[in-house]
Amino acid sequence: MITVHTNSDGALIEVELSGEVTSADYATTLVPAIEAALAEHDSVRLLAIVSPEFKGYDLGAAWSDTKLGLSHWRGFDRIAVVADQGWVQTSIRLAAPILPCPVHVFEMTEVETARRWIRESLGAIHVIDLGGPCVQVSLMGKLDPEEYKQAERDLDDKLRDRDGFRLLIDLREFDGWQGLTAMAAHFRLARGHIGLLDRAAIVGDKAWQHMAQRLASHVLGTRTQYFPSDEYENAKSWLAAG
Repeated sequence: MITVHTNSDGALIEVELSGEVTSADYATTLVPAIEAALAEHDSVRLLAIVSPEFKGYDLGAAWSDTKLGLSHWRGFDRIAVVADQGWVQTSIRLAAPILPCPVHVFEMTEVETARRWIRESLGAIHVIDLGGPCVQVSLMGKLDPEEYKQAERDLDDKLRDRDGFRLLIDLREFDGWQGLTAMAAHFRLARGHIGLLDRAAIVGDKAWQHMAQRLASHVLGTRTQYFPSDEYENAKSWLAAG
């Protein structure tokens, strides 16, 4: 049995699984709720609470679950699963790396923590005007696609009256992306502004960030330089010089 709770709101859907889940539960309850949300939102966040009485899926439900995932592969922004059953937790953790969105498993005693996690933004992008042609983009926490939408608007506002710009990418507090859709949004943002970019400085401490700078210097055809975190002020000076 699948129950969609009445406090589900907009792009956030909270469901409870109990007893044996059948294909009819998907067809009459879960799929209509998800498709209704996707009709109004680009993606949805799903909180699934697996009750202690949950016995599993019948074969039809297992196939319905697969079809749901494939047909709405890009439709999920974040998934939280609350369960005490070890086999449920293990199954979700094994599947999580291949899903295009962040997935987190919580114990039943952590249900309120799960609700907070599913609602909150886990990252932020700040676009800062450094004066002259220089703009700073700070990536913080674990980023989701929604953060990139706002960042693109902010960056376009800063660049509206400029023929070109110099970019400081601050990765000192960056923890990565929440799934493949967020990573794709990152590259879309970069691709949309490459033509105006004159010079770029990357500030961070992780080895992959230094490698990314080297790759960018070849791909972008513009001057780029990497600075460790304790040379943040040097990065700003290098960006503004010349």
